[in-house]
Amino acid sequence: MADFSKQYCEIYDPEFPFDFDIEEIAESIPNNHYIPIICEGFGFLAIERGNDGSIYLLFNDYDGDVDKVEYETFIKNHKLKSQGI
Repeated sequence: MADFSKQYCEIYDPEFPFDFDIEEIAESIPNNHYIPIICEGFGFLAIERGNDGSIYLLFNDYDGDVDKVEYETFIKNHKLKSQGI
């Protein structure tokens, strides 16, 4: 079954019921750790908490490596994209 984050649903489909909240999960992750969780909407495969407590989303890239994207910037860009900006 596909899972969608609260943040994805708020941006792209507010009527759709979300399965998990990225920020809520991130709060429970110790620094320098990650939790594997997939958001079908955004396409990430895990949520990571950095050394300084920052939140990152982890994605597979085309070479089979993992790309780490800073959460706040990622969400901001998707909000702008959804508004056609």
